[in-house]
This record gives sequence, C-alpha cells and structure tokens, in this order.
Amino acid sequence: MTPSPAPVTSSLCTCFRLRRASRRVTQVYDRELAAVSLSLNQYSILRRTEREPRVLGGLAEELGMDRTTLTRNLSPLMDAGLLETVRGKDARQRVIALTDEGRARLIAAKPRWQRAQAVIDTMLGETGIQQLHGELDRLDGLLRQHLGEAA
Repeated sequence: MTPSPAPVTSSLCTCFRLRRASRRVTQVYDRELAAVSLSLNQYSILRRTEREPRVLGGLAEELGMDRTTLTRNLSPLMDAGLLETVRGKDARQRVIALTDEGRARLIAAKPRWQRAQAVIDTMLGETGIQQLHGELDRLDGLLRQHLGEAA
C-alpha cells in the first residue's frame, strides 16, 4: 500500500471531506464508464433496475435521491432507450424497467466498472475497504435515524 499523500486542505468540515473524496472516486469510475457512454450515476441506476422493474419511490430511496432528482437523472436514460416506464400493479405507480438495449449497455459497462472498483480497492487494500464500507454504512444508518427515515 502506498503512503497517503498530504491532505489538500485541513478543513474540519466532515461534509466537505466526504464530498471531495466522493467527487474524486466518481471521477475514477466516470473515466472508465465514459467508454460505454455512461456516468457512474447512470450505471448505478441501470444496475438497480437490472433484476426487476423498480417503483420510482423505492429506487429513489435506495439511491439516496429525492424523486425529482431521480426523475431528472432518468430522462437521458429513457431518451437513449436504456430504460422505459412500464405499468405497475397500481396505476398511480411509476415503474422503471431496463430495456434490452439497457441490458446490453450494462453488460458492456460491467468490466469497466470492475476496473474502476479494482483501482480503489488496490489503493485502500482489503482491510481498508472493509473498514471504509463499515463506517460509511454505520454513518448512513445513523443519519437516516437522525433524519427520521426508516433504517
């Protein structure tokens, strides 16, 4: 494992540090996924619709987005023919499904995603990744509880 570079800023703001790291991690994934004309955000949406059509509200919750933001992010994927709206059990529900073209794009994207994942995994090592995932999951649960969301 390589030594950690000196911090760019000594900010005490946890949100700033998380967002800065998140943007850089996203850049690693976006660079790989650009070869298949997807962003990490788009890839995540496609992955979550891969197994079965998803109700918009549930999909938004899983992604940690509000419905308006998700709807805005769905538009380019719908326009590209990667996702479609299908009828749900309840006519009031908006259900999002992966199209055949979306499934093909996802298959092409997975090796690219795996390469990006390997870059981050290698940087942190197995123990570091396990610790990071554990702390992020713990923080997410605590924040959901603090905000009054179902855990």
